[in-house]
Amino acid sequence: MTKRQSTTMALGTGLAIGIVFQTLRIPSPAPPMLGLIGLFGMFIGQRLIPWIKLLIPHKS
Repeated sequence: MTKRQSTTMALGTGLAIGIVFQTLRIPSPAPPMLGLIGLFGMFIGQRLIPWIKLLIPHKS
C-alpha cells in the first residue's frame, strides 16, 4: 500500500466515523483544540529536522 493510499484510507475512515458519531449524537473522543494544535506541532517538528538536513550542505 502506498503512502497516498494509506493517507486516503485514514482520512476516509475518520470522515466516516465522524459522520456516524454525529448521526448518533455521540460526543467525540478527540482531544480539545489545544491538544490538536500540540499534536500538529509535534508533527511539524518531526518533519523539520530532515528538511533542515537537506538544506545544510554536507562537508565531505
